[in-house]
Formats: sequence, C-alpha cells, structure tokens
Amino acid sequence: MLLHYAHKKTEEEIFNAIPDVALEQINKSNNPNLLIKSNNLIALKQLITKHHLKGKIDLVYIDPPFATNNTFTITNGRASTMSNSSKGNIAYTDTLKGFEFIEFIRERLILLNMLLSDQGSIYLHIDYKIGHYVKIIMDEIFGIENFRNDIARIKCNPKNFARKGYGNMKDLILFYSKTDHVIWNEPKTPYTEGDQLKLFPKTEHGRRYTTIPLHAPGETQNGKTAQAFNGILPPSGRHWRRDVTVLQQWDKAGLIEWSDYGNPRKKIYLDEQDGKRVQDIWEFKDPPYPVYPTEKNAHVLDLIVKTSSNEHSIVLDCFAGSGTTLKSAQIHGRQWIGIDQADEAIKAIISKLNTVEANLFTQKSDYKLLIEKKIVPTSKDKKGLYDEKGG
Repeated sequence: MLLHYAHKKTEEEIFNAIPDVALEQINKSNNPNLLIKSNNLIALKQLITKHHLKGKIDLVYIDPPFATNNTFTITNGRASTMSNSSKGNIAYTDTLKGFEFIEFIRERLILLNMLLSDQGSIYLHIDYKIGHYVKIIMDEIFGIENFRNDIARIKCNPKNFARKGYGNMKDLILFYSKTDHVIWNEPKTPYTEGDQLKLFPKTEHGRRYTTIPLHAPGETQNGKTAQAFNGILPPSGRHWRRDVTVLQQWDKAGLIEWSDYGNPRKKIYLDEQDGKRVQDIWEFKDPPYPVYPTEKNAHVLDLIVKTSSNEHSIVLDCFAGSGTTLKSAQIHGRQWIGIDQADEAIKAIISKLNTVEANLFTQKSDYKLLIEKKIVPTSKDKKGLYDEKGG
C-alpha cells in the first residue's frame, strides 16, 4: 500500500537534493558520542557519507513535530506555545500540514532506514491526528512485514473538554524493525498485589502458583512430543510442549498438577517469575512542568533503550529536543547520536546530559559537539530545508 500525493520524490531525488554541508567539531572530545547542531537532513546525510554509519545504528527513537500548526517557546525556563505567550525564546515551529508534512517525515525516514542496522529498530512518536498516515509511509519504507506494534501511550489525565468527541489522553508510538533478526531484550514489569492474587490464585506450602496446559496446538514432526505420557496421549491436533522424558522429570519433581479427571498441567510459581510481560498500552504521563516542549517521560525512553538495544549499540535521535533519549542511552551504556538545530534544544540537551553522574555503572556524559558549516541557501536549495521544524 502506497500514499500518492503531489511532489512525492524518489529516494534518489531526496538524497541528492540535500546539500553536502560539512559538520565541524567545536570541542576537544574524542568520545564517539555525537551531539550535532544542524538541520537533521544535512546531518543524517553526513552520517552516511562522511561518518560511514550506514547500517550501523541499532536503535532510532524520534519524536518529530505533529503537524499542530503551533510555534513552541520556552518562557522563564518552562515550555509553552506562542498562542499562550507572546514572549519567550522559540524552541521550534510546527507549521507544515497535510502531505507537505508527510513528505517532510518521509524524507527523514528514508535516510534513517539507510542508517538502521539489520538488527535495528525504529520507534516513532506521533499523535492520533496524523499517525495513521505516517504508518502507511513507514509500511512503505520499512515493510509492513516489519511492523511490530502500535503502542498507545497514556500521556495525561482524563480531560473534560466540551467538544463532540471522546477525550484524547493518548498518543502513538509506531514500532518497526529493519528485519526479523531484531534486538529484543524481553521487558518485564513487576506484578502488582492484584496481579499476584488474580494470576497466581493457588497456594502450596505458602507459595503462590498457577498452572498451564502441557500441550499446545499443532502436530509434531519428530514424534518425541506425540508419545504417551503416563498412558495419556495429547489431544487430537496437539502435542506435548516438551519431550515425554522432560514431562516425566517434572512429574517426579512435583511440578505437574493432575486434575480429578487425570488432566496434567504444569505448575508456575510466582516467586520464580521476574515480572509480567509488557503490553502495548503504556502509562507514562508527560512531565507536568517540562523545560522543553517535546520533553517526554524518561521511563518511556528507558524502556525502549533497554528493550531494543544492547550495551555499546548506537542509539540515534534526530529530533533530540530536550535530550531524554540521549540521557537514557548514556545511563544504560549505549553509544548515542543526537541531532537538533534549535539553540534552545542544544541548551536543554547539554543541561540534561550534565545531570548524569558517573558511578560504578554509568560514565559521566562526554561527546563531540558538531555544528554545520554555514552556507548561504540559494533558490536551488530544497524549499523549507532551513526552516526551524525540529525538536
């Protein structure tokens, strides 16, 4: 499925239209982490052509503009919009709409796909008004077969706005992988007291437990899981989950519970579990007093970074905003690249990275600070390339 609209360019046209503007280091660090003050199209192309990072990025998280037609400012150290305040420093403008906005996102996603490794993932944070169009573009670029999740993030408390429609208290995170060989560190969340009572309703010698079936759908090919166990064959069209020899060991160890009708089930003890599987609804509300307009709950980025990257993986955020992604990557021992063109964003990022304290597990933040060489745009430059649209 493809979206068709006017002025939709080919990948080659997009790549060739981006000026080759050098990125200059302005500090003395030798650290591989990169903080880049630049238009993100220019920076992404430089990462491919000059920094040789094509196919090297394991995780991309971006929180781009949402086509809100607003100008976002920072007033007295707090994020606001121009409609709420006529004063303050502009963080970024979000004025593109319709398919002009879709093409803006598509251009960047094409370059990000070039940078993504075969084991890499991309998470794109977007809202309900434009997110469904963005998903079609991501299906086109990354392949619908590599779509993993549409995650609903609860962003705020319920609202009582007087409008004809249900209250909006969520936004979307679209999660894609480059291939099926994706980094995946299974995330778990602790069981609540209610979970413990509901999910592990039985007790044995003071230990809470539940039981699960010993058989699963499908015919076995090798016959080892289709044999009789204690004189019982698996139901028609099903097979034992493990070889009969393993089932016999479990039974001998008291790990199988037999029903009154002779049906065997495996015991699963609460105290042997490391939590429950994370689902696709996340309740990570926005900070109540953000210092930057796009600032997100740090727990969102901690979850994404830990799940979809490994230690020493490269994590990239080309709408770096307040720097939450970069701080999470730093804390969890990942290499990172952050890109933003707004002065206020760079200030916020540096301030946030300075809060990372070195300890046994975390190094103090260090990075190369790069800026793009200033050039005078000509009429041949892509329209809008130098507009402030990131963050």
